[in-house]
Amino acid sequence: MADTMQFDLVSPEKRLASFAASEVLVPGSEGEMTVMPEHAPVITTLRPGIVRAKGEKGEEEFIVTRGIAEISSGSVAIIAEQAFPRADMSRDDMQALLEEARKAAETASEQERVSAGKFVEELAHFVENMA
Repeated sequence: MADTMQFDLVSPEKRLASFAASEVLVPGSEGEMTVMPEHAPVITTLRPGIVRAKGEKGEEEFIVTRGIAEISSGSVAIIAEQAFPRADMSRDDMQALLEEARKAAETASEQERVSAGKFVEELAHFVENMA
């Protein structure tokens, strides 16, 4: 059994992380899941939350909005719509993201309105509960 797996986190702007991890906490749309080496293959969508990855340098945390995670026995690949190192994001920064999401929901097409509204609710919940 392997002690680590490959962890990659990318957003449209950049690659935020790529390292060997012993454990990754993923904020899946159906709930948080802890992924360790030899995990069963899973693909899940993400909800707004914190990705925590334990690697050689300790635990690293990233805030993600939406996206997908592809999990296999040897890797976790997260493609996020938006992702930021947690240390770089203040509560004010998160409030600004929430306001952007609210404005986008207001102007969303009829087809996108339900999804945009759900995202605003999830993001608002995350921002309210941010430590």
